[in-house]
Amino acid sequence: MSTIYLLRHGETVWNTLGRFQGQKDSSLTTLGIEQADFVANVLYHELSDDGQSFEMQVSPLGRTRETASRVRRLLSLPSIEDARLMEVTVGSWDGMTRFEIDSEFPGYLDGSDAFDWYFKSPDGESFDDACNRAKAWIADIGRPTIAVSHGLFGRIVRGVYTGLSKREMLELPVPQDGFYRLHDGAFCLIDGLSPATVPARI
Repeated sequence: MSTIYLLRHGETVWNTLGRFQGQKDSSLTTLGIEQADFVANVLYHELSDDGQSFEMQVSPLGRTRETASRVRRLLSLPSIEDARLMEVTVGSWDGMTRFEIDSEFPGYLDGSDAFDWYFKSPDGESFDDACNRAKAWIADIGRPTIAVSHGLFGRIVRGVYTGLSKREMLELPVPQDGFYRLHDGAFCLIDGLSPATVPARI
């Protein structure tokens, strides 16, 4: 299977406000732009002379497109947008905070925690549908790829790729100042410091 470098967009205004963006959007903050530039620089050095064999696939949402544009300043690669890389939508909850959801949809978040509340939405994408979307995208990768996606969907891509359980994948970290290398059924965090590998399931 081809190597995948999986990036998350930089920090956005709604990230700082605790709003779950889903498939709505908000712009990168100054820190988010700095994170995108940092990740682009680390990726440039990671790929070294092998970079030209890669293509870039980007979620069509604004925050990922903005992040990808920072990467392309250092890596001039063929680039396409793929809607399958978009963030998981929580339907009518997109753009809301957990407090607002709890106020406007009383009882829906009962029994949920910081990791699984996304899938309590009455009109959002289901966990299984998100996993199937990730599986379909991975299956279509035909060459080394840099993917610019999102926090929750990035968890699901890594979880599907390595065969993690639902709980394990939802608890995965989602840094905005590093990215993941997916290769041979395992993934490794690359942040310019020390890599940490999560092995494939046997």
